Amino acid sequence: MLAQQWGWLVVLSILWGGSFFFVGVAVQDVPTLTLVLCRVGLAALVLLAVVWFRKQPLPGSMWQWMPFVVMALLNNIFPFSLMVLGQSEIASGLASVLNATTPLWAVMLAHVFTADEKLSVGRVAGVVLGVVGVSILIGPAVFNGETASVFGMVCVLGGAMSYGFAGVWGRRLRTTPPLVSATCQLICSSLLLLPVALSIDQPWNLPVPSATVLLALAGLAVFSTAVAYLVFYHILTVSGSTNVMLVTLLIPVSSILLGAAFLNEVLLPQHFAGAGIIAAALILFDGRLPAFLVRSIRSWRHQAG
Repeated sequence: MLAQQWGWLVVLSILWGGSFFFVGVAVQDVPTLTLVLCRVGLAALVLLAVVWFRKQPLPGSMWQWMPFVVMALLNNIFPFSLMVLGQSEIASGLASVLNATTPLWAVMLAHVFTADEKLSVGRVAGVVLGVVGVSILIGPAVFNGETASVFGMVCVLGGAMSYGFAGVWGRRLRTTPPLVSATCQLICSSLLLLPVALSIDQPWNLPVPSATVLLALAGLAVFSTAVAYLVFYHILTVSGSTNVMLVTLLIPVSSILLGAAFLNEVLLPQHFAGAGIIAAALILFDGRLPAFLVRSIRSWRHQAG
C-alpha cells in the first residue's frame, strides 16, 4: 500500500477505536440492540443528508439494493450480534485478540474468492505476527474471566470471519461511490434491525438517557460509524479487501492511545512492545520494505562476490 493509504488505515483505526469509548458510556443506560440501532440509524440519517446535499442518486430498484442488504448482514448485523454474544461469555481482552484474526480470515477468503488477492508467505506471517502483537498489547487481560468458553470464542471468531466475508463481498461495490455504499449499507442495517430491537428491547419503556449518553450515541453514530464507513469504503476501493481488514490490528493500539490521551490511562511497557510487534507485522504484510532489503542484500552479495 502507498503511504496515503496507510494514513487512511490509521484514521479508520482511530475512528473505530473510539467506538469502544462511546459504547462504554452508552451501554450503561441503553440495551445492546437499541444501541446498535441508534448507531446505524443515526449514521444513516447523517449520510442521507450528505447524499441529498451532494445530489448523489441512490439505487433505484430492489435488485440494485440487494448487494447492500448482504453487506449490512455481513458487516453490521451478524458481527455486531456475534461479538455481543461472545463478550458475554469471555473476557474483553480475549475477544479483542480473536477479533484481530479478521485479516487472517480476509487473506484466506480473498485467496479463495478473488483473482488478484492471493495468499503469500509474507501476508500470512504478517497477520500471525500481528495477532501475537495484539495479545502482548492486551496483556494479562486476555486471561481474565471465562476465557475457556468455547461458545464465546466461536461467536467472536464467527464475527471476525463475517468481517472477512464483508471485505470480499464489498469488492463488488468498487464502482459505487463510497458515500453511496456507506449510506445504503446503513439504511439496510437500520431497516433490518428496527423490528428486532423494538420487539426485544421495547425502547419506549426505557428511561430518558442522560446528556452524556446522548453525546456518546452522537459520537458513535457520526464519527465511529458514518465517517468511519466513508473511510472504510474508500480504502476498500483503492487497496482491496485484505488491506482494509488490517485495521483490526490497529484498533487496539488506537484504543489504548486514546485512553492514555483522554482518560489518563497509563501506558505500560507491554503496550509499547505490542505496538512495536504490530508495526513490524504491518511492514511484513505490506512486503515492500522486506523486498527492498532482500534486493539490497542480494545486490551487496553480488558485488562482494
